[in-house]
Amino acid sequence: MARFELSSLFSDKAVLCRRRELRIFGRAEDNVDVTVTLLDASGSVLGTDTAHARDGRFIAVLPPQEASVHCTLRVSDGLTEALACDIAIGDVYLAGGQSNMELELKDADEGPEAVLRHENLLVRYYNVPKFAMNTPEAEKANAAAHWQEIHPHEGRDMSAVAYFFAMKLQATLSVPVGIIDCYWGGTSITCWMDAETLNTLTEGRRYIEEYRGRYGDKTMAQYQAEEQAFQAYCMSWNAKADRLKREKPGINHTEIERILGQFLWNPPAGPGSPYRPSGLFETMLRRVLPAALTGVLFYQGEEDTGRTDCYEVLLSAFIAQLRRQFRQPRLPFLNVQLPMWIPANGTDTFTWPRLRQAQQTVALQTRDTDLAILIDQGEYDNIHPTNKRVVGERLANCALRTVYDMAADASPVAVAKHTENHCLFVQTDQPLCISGDGPLLLEIADEGGPFRLAEAEISGQTIRLWHPELDHPVRARYAWTDYAAVALFGENGLPLAPFCLE
Repeated sequence: MARFELSSLFSDKAVLCRRRELRIFGRAEDNVDVTVTLLDASGSVLGTDTAHARDGRFIAVLPPQEASVHCTLRVSDGLTEALACDIAIGDVYLAGGQSNMELELKDADEGPEAVLRHENLLVRYYNVPKFAMNTPEAEKANAAAHWQEIHPHEGRDMSAVAYFFAMKLQATLSVPVGIIDCYWGGTSITCWMDAETLNTLTEGRRYIEEYRGRYGDKTMAQYQAEEQAFQAYCMSWNAKADRLKREKPGINHTEIERILGQFLWNPPAGPGSPYRPSGLFETMLRRVLPAALTGVLFYQGEEDTGRTDCYEVLLSAFIAQLRRQFRQPRLPFLNVQLPMWIPANGTDTFTWPRLRQAQQTVALQTRDTDLAILIDQGEYDNIHPTNKRVVGERLANCALRTVYDMAADASPVAVAKHTENHCLFVQTDQPLCISGDGPLLLEIADEGGPFRLAEAEISGQTIRLWHPELDHPVRARYAWTDYAAVALFGENGLPLAPFCLE
């Protein structure tokens, strides 16, 4: 039996990160010396390192490399040797978050057709197995996980957002692009944060205490019984919904629930739940640490609307945690701002604009971050829009600007304001135009009063706002609602970013 096991993250067809220190890791018996060598297509040595295993783990460090293909990793303990073949060196992104990042290519607009015909062997992906607990089954699944290339009839289970991101980026840069998919629908940001980080934050401790209070002294056995019943309910309901979709192509979710009854999303709380704070950090994210990355793609926040007024604290701490754990102080973080959404017959909670504002605050205050604006992409009563090409390609534009310092289209952003002659003037960083005849969603307020819908005049990069009952407006906000159609765009067709200028 081999005394070492290379992480499946470095299996055949893996993509290693160019221009970064390469950390190659796996399991090994304590005190075993494991030598890792990277060879190019001709067999010449690109780098080698010997790691001494401690605590059942080894990490070898290889020097940075330029983009390449057909490389080989050779790993040996002096007695046995393992090879990982057809290794590419390029750009590697971790794709994380909840269900909108999780939505698979096969379920996205254009996805089924793409799966039939696409061919790009320089785009590859690795799905971190989804397990809420570190069980023997989880160990087997992680050992069997592997990289996959994009070619016909493959790629169905890749994140659709990450797919469209990678395809655009690869076509632009002409280097291999690898995606590490690591997500779980319905998760709070705290699920992906380690306990040490959460416990340094008042808001993190509140999440921990609130979740523990939901299950009290429930045993693991009780939780597992409840979870099995919930999964049986989900499978039954989804099977009926799938049958309706086959019988009535084009049927929407509202009509499905009218026929089947409302889908009751109520996963049980318990010590083995994927929704417990820090749970998926331990069972999923930790497994890819500390691989070298080009950047992080993140689409999350829906679960935390209405749960916190301090999301920016959690998000800032999460970014700092990733940069610390991946050993890259300036690891680029490319986030997706929540779009518009409201359930059928729902009332505006104004929690979604608050979370969008938190996302934007962090993007403005944290270096090497960017925010893909989706305020024009939300759908009424559909929290999972299937047009993921827009999301992925806007994230790719973020990467081109932030990671590669290249020109790429961006949404207009409000950058300044001033009051003059009973009017409030807002300056944007690029000219605006109005599309459609709906409300402009612009509001103003004086120093201490409520916001009021404003009259508006758009002229190039200037928005002039006024209200007959306000003599000295000093605050302005835009798109401060859970759901509405937007009408303000840049000349490049991208929507004006929501703002709240106090």
